[in-house]
Amino acid sequence: MKRVYPDTSWPKSWKESYFYDLQEVYGEISNRGYAYAYENRRRRTLRLVEEVVPPGARILDVAAAQGNFSIALAEMGYDVTWNDLRAELAEYVRLKQERGTITFAPGDAFELDFETRFDLVLIAEIIEHVAHPDEFLAKIRRLVRPGGYVVMTTPNGAYFRNALPKFSECSDASQYEAIQFKPNADGHIFLLHPDEIESLVVRADLHLDNLVLFTNPITSGHMKTELLLRTVPKRVVDWLESITTDLPDKVASRFLVQMAVRFRKPDGG
Repeated sequence: MKRVYPDTSWPKSWKESYFYDLQEVYGEISNRGYAYAYENRRRRTLRLVEEVVPPGARILDVAAAQGNFSIALAEMGYDVTWNDLRAELAEYVRLKQERGTITFAPGDAFELDFETRFDLVLIAEIIEHVAHPDEFLAKIRRLVRPGGYVVMTTPNGAYFRNALPKFSECSDASQYEAIQFKPNADGHIFLLHPDEIESLVVRADLHLDNLVLFTNPITSGHMKTELLLRTVPKRVVDWLESITTDLPDKVASRFLVQMAVRFRKPDGG
């Protein structure tokens, strides 16, 4: 991935993307907890992809923003299609792309349509921004070939510090339609709980292939540990993270911050 440098002529969305790239890509870390959590999520996400589709497979990256996953997957040999509602970000991604195949398809995720369906669709940190997660997942299913996969990452709604409403307990999600698709954490509407995933899977006619919870609030800085993380060696952070991966399910669902899920579309679907 090429290194880019900011310019005063950049649009606002480029400048905001660059701020995140400093920590996610270029290693200029001001918030170690955020950087550690992103590194962990990136590793888990790419692993879920690699386990089920080989290089050369067609992948759609929905709401891909500054394209860091799109570029990484392209560099790994996948045929990637980038999508985001903010069409101007496509040029920002092109600035960073160094090799690999990326096709650009900006637009509303609910309105996407392609002649050929994908081997895998990635929906990373997007479902929590939509008013109708069930309808969104059903739409994504239609973009996947029979026997293909959906890989989703999203904050864990069961995490003990989460104060957002539970989707399954909302009687009228349409009230949130006017505020959906807003970027960043202040745009979160619902945070899905692990126990909601099964019902969403059934409604979308998908199979739950894998669900993992990861990233503890100490290493992610959620428990005001940012000052501590600046002095603790990375190997200690990795150790703290590793010992929490074996927590009992009930404890993990309340303690771990992040969730990654892989769905499979039925062969005859």
